[in-house]
Amino acid sequence: MLERLFDHPKKENKLMNKKWIVAGSLILTLATAALFQYFGFSPENKPTPIPTEELVLEDTNDDVFLYGINVTDLNIVEGTVSKNQTLATILAPFNVPYQIIDEIAKKSKEVFDVRGIATNKKFTVLTPADSTIAQFFIYEPNPVEYVVFNLDSKDIYKAEKPIEFVKREVAGVIRKHSNLSDEMTNQQVSYDIVDQFADLYGWSVDFGALQEGDKFKVVFEEKMIEGNVVGVGDIKLAYMEHRGEQFHAIPFEQNGEMNFFDQEGNSLKKAFLRDPVKYTRISSRYSKRRFHPVQKRYKAHLGTDYAARRGTEIRSVGDGLVTHASYTGGNGNYVKIKHNGTYTTQYLHMSKIASGIKPGTRIKQGQVIGYVGSTGLATGPHLCFRFWKNGKQEDWLREKIPPSEPILAANKAAFESTKFESLQLLANINYPGEGPKLVAEVEKNPNAATLKAKTD
Repeated sequence: MLERLFDHPKKENKLMNKKWIVAGSLILTLATAALFQYFGFSPENKPTPIPTEELVLEDTNDDVFLYGINVTDLNIVEGTVSKNQTLATILAPFNVPYQIIDEIAKKSKEVFDVRGIATNKKFTVLTPADSTIAQFFIYEPNPVEYVVFNLDSKDIYKAEKPIEFVKREVAGVIRKHSNLSDEMTNQQVSYDIVDQFADLYGWSVDFGALQEGDKFKVVFEEKMIEGNVVGVGDIKLAYMEHRGEQFHAIPFEQNGEMNFFDQEGNSLKKAFLRDPVKYTRISSRYSKRRFHPVQKRYKAHLGTDYAARRGTEIRSVGDGLVTHASYTGGNGNYVKIKHNGTYTTQYLHMSKIASGIKPGTRIKQGQVIGYVGSTGLATGPHLCFRFWKNGKQEDWLREKIPPSEPILAANKAAFESTKFESLQLLANINYPGEGPKLVAEVEKNPNAATLKAKTD
């Protein structure tokens, strides 16, 4: 199947009607033995020829653009890189002199090193109708980006394909011996959305204690290129039901910042994220007397240990200023952050500290500051997370963190309108195989809306 055109901004509507026809195929051969030797090949180890498709435009009075290039009067050949293919062996059958190939290869290193051309990646060659020498070579290193090599001017640049954002609505029910991640990924929901959802409700719901029958709904955006999902955007709306209690996440902009609020107008955002790392289990909790696995004696453990895979990203739980970023024999690689006059956090045993993290660095909530390891006094990869309140180390898992400010009185009416629309949207998202449906109702109070279960 042929790829969608990468539209020129001014020709978007016209290009929707363009059709491509497969005219035939071209089996590429190698130019000469000398060319192989110039680029390190010999006839004995020459790579397999590349299957390609030559594409022909239907007659039209409109200009057609591909990769931002006017291809109306150009011959277009698409192909896929075969094993051991290089820029030289790809371009040789298109009569590109090896001096130009060598010049392009050297010049392109700052934009894209051609030694990174990989098997099974798509490429396109554009040749003038009145010439046998290729004018453009376009390589796609990933589904989002492409690199254009102008073989005439020797210009080389990287660009991105047009991305379409598509709203997606998902609902699920927690089954026996299941969890949120299982239920979401079973519906092809990205792990990024699972993480966003967990962060959103981190202080409201204990995801380690979900039970059969708990429910969720989420609205988010997927990034699409040529009909394929290449990433996700942010969560737009969410709902969680845990042990019969409802938790809504209603988006609303206040003081120039978009946050999520519950039905009463209380902010779901806290000063800190619930978890500093994506962990597999909590291997050790805050304790005044714990048997130390390395020192083999009882001593206080004034932190929370999160077991995680080596190299897992460690995030700052809140905004702040780095006061320490170094190594000690006990802590290993560690970072300490002062968030304000009340709170300070510390992250120990990192395999390495993230680039740019040093004393004096300003940190944003959720920013990666290091990676899980086992440096210092540690028996295995984990993060020891420590938390200070007013200069005293406290049990992070028992701490109640104050939320951001609720909906202001001046914004109440606008929030109620947004809330009602959000509840209606959630009501129209069905659970898999559900019978009863959630419907949005307006109470006697016209400024309030509740979500109630009803049977059709």
